[in-house]
Amino acid sequence: MPSAPFPAPRAAAAASGPTVAIDIGGTKIAGALVHPDGTMTATTRRPTPRGADADGVMAAVAEVVADLSESPLWASAVRCGIGSAGPVDTSRGTVSPVNIGAWRDFPVQERVVAELAVRGADLPTVLAGDGVAMTAAEHWLGAARGHANALCMVVSTGVGGGLILNNQLHPGPTGNAGHIGHISVAFDGEPCACGGHGCVESIASGTAIARWALDQGWRPSGPAGAGAGVTGVKGSGGGPDATAAGVAAAAAEGDPIALAAFDRAGRALAAAIAATATLVETDIAVIGGGVAAAGDTLFAPIRSHLAAYATLSFVKDVQVAPAMLGTHAGLIGAAAAATMLLPSPPSPS
Repeated sequence: MPSAPFPAPRAAAAASGPTVAIDIGGTKIAGALVHPDGTMTATTRRPTPRGADADGVMAAVAEVVADLSESPLWASAVRCGIGSAGPVDTSRGTVSPVNIGAWRDFPVQERVVAELAVRGADLPTVLAGDGVAMTAAEHWLGAARGHANALCMVVSTGVGGGLILNNQLHPGPTGNAGHIGHISVAFDGEPCACGGHGCVESIASGTAIARWALDQGWRPSGPAGAGAGVTGVKGSGGGPDATAAGVAAAAAEGDPIALAAFDRAGRALAAAIAATATLVETDIAVIGGGVAAAGDTLFAPIRSHLAAYATLSFVKDVQVAPAMLGTHAGLIGAAAAATMLLPSPPSPS
């Protein structure tokens, strides 16, 4: 996270108090008070409960809220932002995270509002999907800063994203606008988990990259058989790495199948970036997530293929850049989304 302070997102710049930020994911539930200059205080986290029911997971969220309420700055908080893994439906305030099986149509926004009230904080609250939150964060403090129209993407075990249009966060009616992972870039492509065909996610996610490489005969180096069939983004920590990280390492060493897997992923991402830029005239695509850690192994083919897809005069100069905020994006993004989407509270008279 940048060390120098930056202006608050302008929609609520007049409100000088901190934003309560909560970031809900499959491995952790984090919280912080995020200030108008982008700094964070009172940071806290709990592991996301495994094997718990819906209320058991919510209990961990409540503990995070309780931790934040012990801050001497709690009483000055002016709003709350919740960023969550999806699917989300912000029109109903519900989430059904793929990586939190106990929550299906769970009313997380209502429940968090109740927890805030118990702690004496009756705050306006916004729910955002993690791709939208990342977009808000990167526009405020990251690689999309200064761009009025931007597409931000998370390329990990899935592919998500969000849009900035005319300097405004554009989540859409249910909070899913910009979900670029389910744009079809191969109409006769393989089925996607969403029910469609040839979706970006089915080609460019970490899971898809590893699966395709293995199907083409690539095998990770190391003891025979160990780790075979493992897919995803992160390395397994022992034995050969048959995940997208292992494919990236092999590509960096010149393995032709690994290079082809990333070229294929880069082409799918380039086609989707060009389509988005053509539709709404974005001028930058910011890419984060675990697969983006492959660096030029991913970004070089994206940029190469983008030249063939983004050919019209108003999109041919679209930029592609790595995300800047990393692990800070969830909390910063939850705060930024709340600041951009909620009206400013009245200034003290």
